Amino acid sequence: MSTTTVKASRLDFRSRGFDFVSFAFTSLTGLATLFILGVLAIIIANVVWHGWSTFSWRFLTGSADQDMFDVNKAGVLPMVIGTALRVLVMTVFVVPVGVITAVYLTEYAQSTALTTRIIRGAVNNLAGVPSIVFGLFGLGFFISFIGRGIDGGAPEPHWGKPAILWASLTLSVMTLPLVIVATEESLRAITPGLREASLALGATKLETIIKIVVPEALPGILTGGILAVGRAGGEVAPILFTGAAYYMRDLPHSLTDQFMDLGYHVFILSTQSPDIEKTRPILFATVLALLLLTLSLNLVAVIVRARVRKKMRAGH
Repeated sequence: MSTTTVKASRLDFRSRGFDFVSFAFTSLTGLATLFILGVLAIIIANVVWHGWSTFSWRFLTGSADQDMFDVNKAGVLPMVIGTALRVLVMTVFVVPVGVITAVYLTEYAQSTALTTRIIRGAVNNLAGVPSIVFGLFGLGFFISFIGRGIDGGAPEPHWGKPAILWASLTLSVMTLPLVIVATEESLRAITPGLREASLALGATKLETIIKIVVPEALPGILTGGILAVGRAGGEVAPILFTGAAYYMRDLPHSLTDQFMDLGYHVFILSTQSPDIEKTRPILFATVLALLLLTLSLNLVAVIVRARVRKKMRAGH
């Protein structure tokens, strides 16, 4: 290729507006995305490959009253129920509190006020606290302080002991920043014209928030709930001291009962097994059950969010 041809091709690129820097950064971001998806695919494939032979309907519906370290007898039904219960109870607590906090910060609080800065700083710091610290907080505050305070020094503690309620509240505190941030972003995305039109028609600010702002932000609120469920589904450290049990003969019947948990069971299988090679298939099958449960809970939330968006679009 001659020098004239090379110069002509360069001029042609420039005339077309080809940007090498943008092309390079676009390629890097694409490669980073592919790398993340590849790592995720490898992890899932590894879990499925090692756990599929043990994963069965009997394994999902079996109880833990048999030998939990025996491949032919182990079952995870109590762990599945316990994990689902504590995630659902956590969602009931964290979503209303997170939404109310986000509404206050977005609609009422002044961005330059000292109290607003303190609240935002607390939310940001809360997001960076290690999960084990939340477990110790739940043990000291919810169980020792609130629970034993309710018991009033009774010889047999009813509230002042590990339970589903305290584990769920601990997880609620841990996932609260996710719901607050997601809700705030959704509220800020609503056009100011909707608020102004509602106020111009004579509605109060509270009526505008309840009837206009929050319904418009509902998909974003549900997104925050989905993120909270995904974060809390596999957490073990916050529930170690607040509700998870090594073994229970019966299923939990109330919020004051302890529960068996899939994540905690994975920890037990990997650290307490007398023969780790023998229980390895059970370990991977339990991890697969945990992934499927978390995916199912997220899928339900995604379907609800999609239906809400569909109704909102049909209403408009």
